Amino acid sequence: MIPIDIIQKTAETLMDKAAIEIPQDYLDGLQAAADVEDGDLSSFVLQAMLENYEAAKEDRRAMCGDTGTPRWYVKMGNETQIEGGPIALEAALRRATANATNGVPLRPNRVHPLWRTDHDNNVGIGAPEIEYGYEPGGEWIDLITVHKGGLFGTDYRMLFPSDGIEGIKRFYLDSLVAFGKRGLACQPAIIGIGLGGCKDTCMVLGKRAACLRTVGSENSDPKIAALEREFKEIGNSIGMGAMGFVGKSMVVDCNIEVGYCHTGGMQMSVHAFCLSSRRAVARVFADGRVEYRTDPDWFTDYQRRETVDWDAPAMEAAE
Repeated sequence: MIPIDIIQKTAETLMDKAAIEIPQDYLDGLQAAADVEDGDLSSFVLQAMLENYEAAKEDRRAMCGDTGTPRWYVKMGNETQIEGGPIALEAALRRATANATNGVPLRPNRVHPLWRTDHDNNVGIGAPEIEYGYEPGGEWIDLITVHKGGLFGTDYRMLFPSDGIEGIKRFYLDSLVAFGKRGLACQPAIIGIGLGGCKDTCMVLGKRAACLRTVGSENSDPKIAALEREFKEIGNSIGMGAMGFVGKSMVVDCNIEVGYCHTGGMQMSVHAFCLSSRRAVARVFADGRVEYRTDPDWFTDYQRRETVDWDAPAMEAAE
């Protein structure tokens, strides 16, 4: 059984890491963009970002004044037991969020949509969001915190099967242009695309694609992986760079995730992660060990399964 006090302590550490420490995969991707950027203002922004990240880490302060809307993704092995159960788990994550808001500190962005009530701790009705995933086997829990901006950088459209790949490209480019021209996202960023599902699952897929995959990772479907590479290339060829200035560094990477949908439609969502790609991950084991990392490793074969039952050995043999 995993002790609840270790879960809360780990969660508080993760909140600190996500706000201050840029994941190395994103930092490498940003440096690669800076190396090829030739737009004057875009180059200036990229260099300022890189310097800011170093200063944040050295001073142990949040790398952006707007620390976003902290959220949690929780994944656990099938045999996992948590002291106090799921209610205690969610309470620990809410406490960790509130404590980090005061301790890191984070900007208390969460307010009631109508009355604008602010508890000054990023906790309230439905906040922070906590989403769950499960894996066959094991007694462990992965805690993943993501500090994504909570205003813009997201769009959705119901396409039709006849729109095809060209229709997907068109909406993707329309979204990027709108993000850049109207200041709806902070570029460059990891772009996540969700295809299929219902509208709500399509939005979830796109956000998870942006927030829970690392720069350089590819979808396990080779055809989708090829689309990801193509979309990164065309996203950087529209004449926009960092923060919407003239340049060619708008997309650090493009990740696509899919879900089965109604036969008459092809839902699509586009999400831009923050230019800081704020995420942190830890696995907590039943014996109290904690392993920190930056790769959420969310989209496993199990998460992308198409079969009714899960039989990993049989699937591996078939491959």
